Amino acid sequence: MNDFWLNKRVLVTGGAGFLGTHVVKALKEKGCTDIVVPRSATCDLRYVGFCRVALSDECNIVLHLAATVGGILFNQEHPGEMVYNNLVMGAHLMEEARLFRVQKFLTVGTACCYPESPPIPFMEDDLWNGYPTEVTAPYGLAKRALLTLSQAYRKQYSFNAVFVIPTNLYGPGDHFGTEYNHVIPALVMKFVDASQQGHKNVTVWGTGKATRDFLYVEDAAEGILLAAERYDKPEPVNLGSGRETPIRELVETIAEIVGYKGKIVWDATKPDGQPRRLLDTARARKELSFEAKTSLKEGLRKTIEWYKHNPQEV
Repeated sequence: MNDFWLNKRVLVTGGAGFLGTHVVKALKEKGCTDIVVPRSATCDLRYVGFCRVALSDECNIVLHLAATVGGILFNQEHPGEMVYNNLVMGAHLMEEARLFRVQKFLTVGTACCYPESPPIPFMEDDLWNGYPTEVTAPYGLAKRALLTLSQAYRKQYSFNAVFVIPTNLYGPGDHFGTEYNHVIPALVMKFVDASQQGHKNVTVWGTGKATRDFLYVEDAAEGILLAAERYDKPEPVNLGSGRETPIRELVETIAEIVGYKGKIVWDATKPDGQPRRLLDTARARKELSFEAKTSLKEGLRKTIEWYKHNPQEV
C-alpha cells in the first residue's frame, strides 16, 4: 500500500495494452482503487472530444501510455501514422488535462527519441544532440515534441508535466504473432515455434552486432509509478536496465532457454536499426530511487513461459 495513491483518480491511457496492464496492476498493488482506462474502440484520443470525455471524471493524475508502436518493419511502412497518431494524441490530451486542472501529467516517451549515435550510455542531456535513427525517427520525433510541450506547459502554465524515457520493453503480455513485433516477442515466437515444430533453421534480421538495453515490463511499470510519485521537474528521466546486450547474445540466450538446437541464419540485408543503445540511469537512481530488479535471463524465461501457455493471446 502507498498513501500517495489513496483517494486519487488516475487516468491510464493505453491501460489495456502491454505496458498499461502492468501499470494498472502495480497501481492496484499500491492501493489505488479509482483507475480510469479508456479503450480505443470507444475513446479515440486522436480526437479532442474523446480526450475531454476521458478526463471528464475529474482525474487527479494522468499516466499517458497510449501510443502507436511497432518494430522496425512497422516503422518503415507507417511513418505517417507514427508521427500523426502519437503527436496528436499527446498534444490533445495534455491541453485538455491542463484545462481540467489535472494535478500531474506523466508522458511515457521512447529511447527512439535519442540521436542515432550519442555517447554510451545515453544521458538525458544528449537528447537534442542529433537526429534520431532514420527508420524510427518519425516515432522518436513525435515523442520529442511531447517533451517540448510538457516543458513549455510547465514554464507558461505551471502545469506539472513530467516525461520518462523507457528503453526496449519486454515481458509477459507482449504482442506476438505479427510481422510487426518488437525484437524480443518476434524472436521468442520464432524459436519456440521452431523448437516445437522441429525446424532446422531460424532466420533472424540483421547482423546481430547492434546492441539494446532491455527492461522487463514490471520494472518499467514500477519506474513509471515512482516518477509519478516523486518527480516534479521538467527534465526527462531515463528508465533502463543498466546493461547493454548485443542482439546476437539475446538470440543465443533465447535459443538456449527454449532448447532450440538448429541453425541460426542471419539476414544481413535487413536493417539492424540503431547501432548501440544503453541508457544512463543515474538520474532515475537519484530522483526516483529506481533500479531494475529483473535480469535479462530471468525476464526472458518468464516471457517464454507466458508465450507457451497463452496461445489464445497470440
